[in-house]
Amino acid sequence: MSWRRILGLDPGSRTSGYAVIEGDGHSHRFIAGGVIDVAKLALPERLGSIFTAVSERIAQYKPDAVVVEGVFMSKNVRSALMLGQARGAVVCAAMNAGVPLYEYAAKSIKKSVTGNGNADKKQVCYMVCRLLQIAERDHTDETDAMAIALCHSFYAAPNARRESVR
Repeated sequence: MSWRRILGLDPGSRTSGYAVIEGDGHSHRFIAGGVIDVAKLALPERLGSIFTAVSERIAQYKPDAVVVEGVFMSKNVRSALMLGQARGAVVCAAMNAGVPLYEYAAKSIKKSVTGNGNADKKQVCYMVCRLLQIAERDHTDETDAMAIALCHSFYAAPNARRESVR
């Protein structure tokens, strides 16, 4: 089975996590990860910076797929709108680069890495770091991005057990 390079992104209006992994659905290796911090910028500049940073990561790591968490409902309408705009910048960067974009529901992402669709961030962090055989990270945006990338690797693998992702 061939290895694929996956860029997982956890977009946010202030910080966005990213992680690049390679995997074949069963074995995985961590390539790079981090956080895109745009908190000190005005909203239009934040969106432009997210688009630019994601475009740069795509050009640098040349992923076979870009993966994000699917949209979800929020009680705070303002936060949901800002998150949607940040997510839009990520989607535009992937489409502009011609890289296929995939999305998975939060519960599917958590279940794929922990076995529990209601896992908390600490459980997700613990499991993704074990699966990728790396030291635990301090920033949950980065570990969420790792989980998103791992989820796609599991679901996209030939003969993988598939669940509804929407």
